[in-house]
Amino acid sequence: MKTNLVLLSSLLCSIGFLACSEGPDSSVEQLGVNVEDGELGKSLFEPAREADEAKEDSLNGKEGLPSSVDSSSTAVWEVKNQWSDRDTVEAKLAGMAWDEDSGLSWDEKYSQWVDQMERREAESYGETFTFTTPFGKTLPAPSLECAEVALFLRATFASWYGLPFFIEARDSQGQRLYLGHFGFRTAQGKYANSPNFRTSYKDFSDQLDWVDLNGWPRDDRLRKRKLGGSQDDEQPAIGEGAHAGTYFDEIFLNKRAGYFMIYLLSYYGSVNLADPSNTFNITPESITPGDVLLQRWQRRGIGHTLVVKEVSRPEEGFFEVEMVSGSMPRRQPKWENAASSKHSLTASKSGGTELNNDDVPYAKLGGGIKRWRTPVLQSDRWTNIVPVEYQRNYVRSNDYARIGARVQSFDDLLVELPPERKREAILERVQSARMHLSMYPASCAARIRREEAFQDLYELERSEFYNDEADVDATYRRLEDYVLSALVYEESKTCCWNSTTNEMYQVIMDYAHKELESMGDACVAPTVFKATNGGYDLWRDFAIETGREGQWVAWSEDELCEQRATENDIIDITKNGTELCDLDPSANLFSAEGAE
Repeated sequence: MKTNLVLLSSLLCSIGFLACSEGPDSSVEQLGVNVEDGELGKSLFEPAREADEAKEDSLNGKEGLPSSVDSSSTAVWEVKNQWSDRDTVEAKLAGMAWDEDSGLSWDEKYSQWVDQMERREAESYGETFTFTTPFGKTLPAPSLECAEVALFLRATFASWYGLPFFIEARDSQGQRLYLGHFGFRTAQGKYANSPNFRTSYKDFSDQLDWVDLNGWPRDDRLRKRKLGGSQDDEQPAIGEGAHAGTYFDEIFLNKRAGYFMIYLLSYYGSVNLADPSNTFNITPESITPGDVLLQRWQRRGIGHTLVVKEVSRPEEGFFEVEMVSGSMPRRQPKWENAASSKHSLTASKSGGTELNNDDVPYAKLGGGIKRWRTPVLQSDRWTNIVPVEYQRNYVRSNDYARIGARVQSFDDLLVELPPERKREAILERVQSARMHLSMYPASCAARIRREEAFQDLYELERSEFYNDEADVDATYRRLEDYVLSALVYEESKTCCWNSTTNEMYQVIMDYAHKELESMGDACVAPTVFKATNGGYDLWRDFAIETGREGQWVAWSEDELCEQRATENDIIDITKNGTELCDLDPSANLFSAEGAE
């Protein structure tokens, strides 16, 4: 998909510090957002506070907007319940995943809801979950980026049950921002040209009799809305031509919440989830469904987010965790098994003690396992706090020793799998990356994920099965691993290109097979798909030659790309395996089933 007007306008806003607007029918009204590193073309707001601003990371948070904003024209939904409620009339009612008189707080009910949504096959590959609503409707999970999944689940639940919700940030001028049940606001009033949700859009939540008589209300304008970012937000699981707005129209009787969600997911990302204003660090043993794992390898820009889906305790003192995560470009949240989830929880970028490429400990970058703060009124002002019942599990954001130690704690506490199951889990990660590459062959992130999995496979095979790297590669490598070798992200313009397609993947691999067929008895490694002399003429010309010119998409800057002028991408020799021609000639590289 080519860069669209939303992305272009977003980039202009980011570069020029402008307050832009596309008009009333735009997919996302531009708000003058500025950020140093866009997340896949998005203009994201800065965090309100850094992880090491300890004075701001208190249990009681920092006071925000007054309660009077709840009745303003910007309000999205009415607050009727508090997250800590257990014994109110509404808290005692049965719900989606809890019985009548359950005694659970709404925080615990949120965890139950996330836990009990059932597994199902995803539209593209792997497994995802069935999304359940309080209205008796079930849908396949939506296609979202990774941080969007966490934001979507929490805000959606809050809107359905009239719970307070807001997330903080700062704009390019350092102004403190609040986006939540009261709309998009600053201390002075409505933020920029954001909507008056309450007066602009309809809410059918209190008209259930009308809904029963007339059917689910439809907002055709909302159904056309798209999320910001560099790639589309198509929702093929619910119908051809459906976008995020279509999905939101199907799950919200309060249409204001659907429009609100466009803003929340378009302008906030993992850097805001890492902000101690919005989430707090927890101890490993307290992990529960609905918690969020953040992987951060830099202070700004892109990261990875996973949502804890299930926690089980198969034996005393140990437990298993399964998580789900979206991706970029957007996909349905992929359900990760216990072994893959353990890998994520014990990775250095999940807040470990090791140093990143800038010699900064990962523990200082805001990563690791976290839980949502909950808004309460303090001195008649909305404040995101650490709930009393979770304070014993709280880890201060500048307690780097405890934060870093959590990675080892997860390694100790999570069930140890037998070597054969570890191998299966690693190969599943390899295959997941390959599947992503078959849809988006330029994805450098997927190439790197595949090679990180192979590094783990090398170590496992060496320590448990006494096989060296060449043995592993001869057994498990496939031709596409060499054609789509890992590149140095910061020095390769291919890494900014998110709009490649499955049709392009077929062209690339067909060309590789043609190369192999023409080499005879000699061994010549296939050409790596990357920018050469500033372009991709080799594959474009082959597409034309084979009658597929219309399937080849030209390179576009689909995310902020400082390396856009690169003439020749750089292969990352530290992240790729044995040279193809150094492998045993019997290696099964050319079979589509070679790594199964």
